[in-house]
Amino acid sequence: MVITAAMVKELREKTNAGMMDCKKALNETAGDMDKAVDFLREKGLSQAAKKSDRIVAEGLTTALVSGDNKKGVVLEVNSETDFVAKNAEFIQLVSDVAQVALDKKPADVEALKATEIADGKSVQDELTTKIAKIGENMSIRRFAVQEVANGAVVPYIHGGGKISVIVTLESEGDQAALIELGKDLAMQVAAMKPKYISVDDVDQEFIAHEREILVAQALNEGKPQNIVEKMVEGRLQKELKEVCLLEQAFVKDGDLTVKKVIANTAAKLGKDVKLVSVERFEVGEGIEKKSENFADEVAKQIGR
Repeated sequence: MVITAAMVKELREKTNAGMMDCKKALNETAGDMDKAVDFLREKGLSQAAKKSDRIVAEGLTTALVSGDNKKGVVLEVNSETDFVAKNAEFIQLVSDVAQVALDKKPADVEALKATEIADGKSVQDELTTKIAKIGENMSIRRFAVQEVANGAVVPYIHGGGKISVIVTLESEGDQAALIELGKDLAMQVAAMKPKYISVDDVDQEFIAHEREILVAQALNEGKPQNIVEKMVEGRLQKELKEVCLLEQAFVKDGDLTVKKVIANTAAKLGKDVKLVSVERFEVGEGIEKKSENFADEVAKQIGR
């Protein structure tokens, strides 16, 4: 019997098994859909479907750059538990997927999952296989690729993959010096978590919202109306220095701003240095984690 793409798609939707595994199951069962489902269950390959609704808020981030330091990727892959995030197979999966993203530069996560990773298998196929083997739901949450024609993309991984950063610097100056600067900036970003690169990048809605809050705070403190505006502007400028990378105090020398550190490097190189972009991923950032009462969970398991 001829196994069609539509049959493979249908079986995949039913079992969440990998595409190649579905094709093999259909071949082994002469195209019988029910028997193919049983075949995948017997092989443990349909287990992933049962795990697909579990919350994945743990996992790893990673950062990787090309050999010439002109292109870099930062990636987050989530798992259900921190224990699995330390699993050697999971760590290798994250590394392999990052390499695919770096090499192929897919448009988005769905395109990344459809990209071939090895031996005709897609990233999604490999992910599904790992879900079945390791026994936990996993998810490729996000990635970002940055490139520069002249300059360097510099990675930094903190806490064994809890936080990963890539910093892109544009310059015609010595690349080794740019990489050294980039590492310092990436560590700054990991530690200080800036929302913007410069004050010029700040969303006007953010400024208006913060000004409104600061005015209310000042009035609640009993400050006279006639000095509130000046006080608020001072506080707002202080806050902008905290959320804008270029305005932050440099973590390795508090007497310097990040902007000044970049300017000093540019002066030494005799070339302009521009901080083009920053990407910072932290594991589970913004994901609502499920909180379970252990006693209730046990009761559920035993049917009480």
